[in-house]
Amino acid sequence: MEIMEEKIQLFEAQQVRTAWDEQSEEWWFSVLDIITILTDQVDYKKVRNYWKWLKNKLNSEGSEVVSITNQLKLKAPDGKMRLTDVIDTEQVFRIIQSIPSKKAEPFKLWLAEVAKERLDQMQDPELSIEQAMTDYKRLGYSDNWINQRLKSIEIRKDLTDEWKRLGLEEGIEFATLTDIIYKTWAEKTAK
Repeated sequence: MEIMEEKIQLFEAQQVRTAWDEQSEEWWFSVLDIITILTDQVDYKKVRNYWKWLKNKLNSEGSEVVSITNQLKLKAPDGKMRLTDVIDTEQVFRIIQSIPSKKAEPFKLWLAEVAKERLDQMQDPELSIEQAMTDYKRLGYSDNWINQRLKSIEIRKDLTDEWKRLGLEEGIEFATLTDIIYKTWAEKTAK
């Protein structure tokens, strides 16, 4: 899986950790975040236990959802990058069918909207930029900071394209460049 974009999506003000797989052109969704929403459960331990119970139930029913569940490193509630079970859109619908919830139908509509937005962005990349600006504003960043961030992305892309043209391969040099650019506009390293 070649994850190109990791993003927090919001469903009724609740976070759903997602990742976009460029190769397969599909979203991957955190199972625990979906279960949290559908069960209205806020206790993370109870959510994990529910997922464990649901996996066993689905396995006993012969469902392939669990056997093809992938894991990705996503930012956990404690801020650390941790492996978490992720499922694709088709598997999300199977999970929704397995959990009795009044939020099932609104969640399906939200899921369709997430997919539509990404397809629209693939057709018109400017929409991705507009979405990034909206997300940064929602997170409280100033217009100046947002402009610097977008310029740094453009500059890094131009430089890495030139490096690739000259035959350099991605690696430590690319990481160093990213750190230099981040330090310039944010006074922080990428880490």
